[in-house]
Amino acid sequence: MARAPRFWDTQHTARQRTRGLLLGFLVCVLLCLATVHLGLTLAWWLLFHGWPYPRGFVLTNMGVTLFFILGGWWVEHDAMRGGGRKLALLVGARPAQAERNLAERQLVNTVQEMCVAAHMQPPQVVVLARADAINAFAAGWSPEDSIIAVTQGALDYLTRDELQGLVAHELSHLKEGDTYLNMHLVGMVYGLELIYNFGAALRDEAGVLGRWFGSAIMAAGWIGWFSGKLLKAAVSRQREWLADARALQWTRNPAGLGGVLRKVLYQRQQAQRQRGSWHSDRRSYTGLNHPLVQHMLLAEVPDSGRLAHWLDAHPPLQARIAKVYGRAMPAMALQQDEQSP
Repeated sequence: MARAPRFWDTQHTARQRTRGLLLGFLVCVLLCLATVHLGLTLAWWLLFHGWPYPRGFVLTNMGVTLFFILGGWWVEHDAMRGGGRKLALLVGARPAQAERNLAERQLVNTVQEMCVAAHMQPPQVVVLARADAINAFAAGWSPEDSIIAVTQGALDYLTRDELQGLVAHELSHLKEGDTYLNMHLVGMVYGLELIYNFGAALRDEAGVLGRWFGSAIMAAGWIGWFSGKLLKAAVSRQREWLADARALQWTRNPAGLGGVLRKVLYQRQQAQRQRGSWHSDRRSYTGLNHPLVQHMLLAEVPDSGRLAHWLDAHPPLQARIAKVYGRAMPAMALQQDEQSP
């Protein structure tokens, strides 16, 4: 019981920081609107110094910018219209075969047990049968189309307690509406990127006038897009802290989720030691590299090329492990024969 205040405090802190970051995201969108307008105003002044601005100049600038932001949001929203089950098909997952496979039956039973603890309707359980990396994700707009996807590696290498910790973490994302939140943020970031792309197209195709106005739009769009990416990643990291804390609340067993994270860390250390590069072990991550699921995974697919990991959607594994146990812990070796029958 001594750990209870820790996970309650972590949940409170994660929710509070999420609200602050979402407010920052709104400010980022508003600043993008203002920056585009200021850039176009400056371009007009440099090109047509002394000429009055056209009627509706401000409203046109704001309207076109909002059109791209909201259009990007709609495109991403439409891509996920089918919910979690459509996403499962996109990444090659199949329904769990509880009648024919003992490990998958245990997974389904674990999901049902944890849903009772979480007071949730059970989602559909699917398996990424070709992925050897220990990982999972949850997705869905509503309880009716929600899924929880687990890799074959998780079934092969996790004990029952660890499987409970993994499932509890993913159920937290469904309980807290993280899929819904993240997809809206992804859509807004895509809209900010469209502003940059529009500026680039205008600069390349519309002569001298287009170069001036296009360059101004590109600069504003890039600043908005990059700031939005940073803020979206920061929101995702806070939701991961929240999901870890929820898993501890529901299981009351730090060794469950902690063991999962330590084994994920071991897999990555082994891959790096044996092959020298994350990218040479792509087969282990079959189905996990799809851009729509990257921010939903239990642990992000490694990418050593990210500058200082500022855009990572997950906190560092070592930091998460230390938070779960209250102290630093080493990676845990995989033992396939330790899983429960």
